[in-house]
Amino acid sequence: MSTAQARGGAPLTFAYRSAVGVVRPMMRALTRQQWRGAEYLPATGGCVVAVNHISYADPFAVAHFLFENGHPPYFLGKASLFELPLLGRWLTACEQVPVHRGDGRAAEAYRDAIAAVRDGRCIVITPEGTITKDPLGWPMSGKTGAARLALESGAPVLPLAQWGARELLDADGTFRPWRRPVMRMSLGAPVELEDLRARPVTAELLREATARIMAAITAGVAGLRGERPPEGVWDRRTARRVVGPPPVGPETL
Repeated sequence: MSTAQARGGAPLTFAYRSAVGVVRPMMRALTRQQWRGAEYLPATGGCVVAVNHISYADPFAVAHFLFENGHPPYFLGKASLFELPLLGRWLTACEQVPVHRGDGRAAEAYRDAIAAVRDGRCIVITPEGTITKDPLGWPMSGKTGAARLALESGAPVLPLAQWGARELLDADGTFRPWRRPVMRMSLGAPVELEDLRARPVTAELLREATARIMAAITAGVAGLRGERPPEGVWDRRTARRVVGPPPVGPETL
């Protein structure tokens, strides 16, 4: 799909189109694709895509999948990246959304993200907040940002499971371009949140919605790996696997 055909709100900026011109052929050359579930992307309107995080190559693999299926992605990224001289200017020009954690500007990310979704854009968020620390590579406990964004914007939240990016760029930064690994993407049906939308947005409600989102992502990862997930969820705060109600991180994004 060409940039002119791509859906997703306002027209793409020159910087975004230029990035596509670099990333698209790079991913085609360095990786192979095994994608499923694109039919769940909405024909009209914005959406929230919640994805597991396993590698620094994830944004490129996820962007390739979503763009080729007509939904140019807009990522919520750490504000520190936007402060880097060249990368920050490029991210801003591509209209990505900075996330400020631990200060008074945190609410800006919500306002910008909600406005983008309501403008018809595809917002991508990694609920784990960082590359998984689970020794087995499974999704960790999630933060509540994806749930809050979906509930407050009224947009569907789609669970995206992905596997294979570590074979290209491992979590320790090891780059293996000669492998041409398969980037496996499995997009699931919108997470069922309709019964929660009429209720007041409380911490308990956000925990419940987040647990549903993370369960859907983990089920997708299990399908891609052909394995059963371990009992319990890795909690990065305590660096241990927690059995029982899934822990939710104190930060929202």
